Amino acid sequence: MSVAENLSNLIGTLPGNVKLVAVSKTKPVEMIMEAYNIGYKVFGENKVQDLVSKYEEMPKDIEWHFIGHLQSNKVKYIAPFVSMIHSVDSLKLAKIINKEAIKNNRIIPCLLQMHIAEEDTKFGFSQEELFQSLENNDFQQLQNLKICGVMGMATFTENNNQVRREFASLAKSFNEIKNKFFSNSETGFTEISMGMSGDYQIAIEEGSTIIRVGSSIFGARN
Repeated sequence: MSVAENLSNLIGTLPGNVKLVAVSKTKPVEMIMEAYNIGYKVFGENKVQDLVSKYEEMPKDIEWHFIGHLQSNKVKYIAPFVSMIHSVDSLKLAKIINKEAIKNNRIIPCLLQMHIAEEDTKFGFSQEELFQSLENNDFQQLQNLKICGVMGMATFTENNNQVRREFASLAKSFNEIKNKFFSNSETGFTEISMGMSGDYQIAIEEGSTIIRVGSSIFGARN
C-alpha cells in the first residue's frame, strides 16, 4: 500500500475530534510529498536539523510539529516557523522558547510533556514538578508561549493494560491541571497528545486529542 492509501485509510478510522500528526522523521521529502499531494499538511519531526531542512525544502503551508526532546540551544532554529512544540519538559526550556518567540514576534503553541511511562528513558515533568512550575511567577510571565495541553508517551510494552493505565493517568493529570490553572475557557488548554502507531487506539479511548503516527503511514522507520 502507498503512503497516500495508508494515510487515507487511517484518517477514515479517526473520530472527528482527534488530530493526526503524521510523523515524518527519518523519511525523505519525496515520501512526505506523497501525503502532501493528497492534501495532508500536518507533519511531526523529532530532530531540529531534519525539521529545518524539510521546512526549507517543502511547501510553506505545512503545519510542522516538533515532537522530540528539544535542546534549549536549538530552539532558535525552529522558533520562526514551528506550529507546535509537544515537548516542553522544564521551566528553563519554556523560558527560552518564550524568548525566541518574542524575537520572532510570534506566540508559539506548546504542550507540557509529562513523564507517564515506567521507563527511565522518557523525558517529562512529574505532576508535582509541573504544578510547581505552573505556580512559579516566572512561568506565568511567559506571554509568548501558548500552553495548549499535555503530551506523554506510554511504556513500550505488549501489556495493553499498562499502556491504558498510563494514558488514563495523563488524561487525569490534564483535567487536574486544567481545573487548577487553565479553568477559563479562553485559555485554549484543550489538547492531550498521546498515542503512536502501536497504541493510538487505546490512547483515543482514553481521551487523546492528538495522535502521532509514523510507521502505520510511512512504513517502518529507516
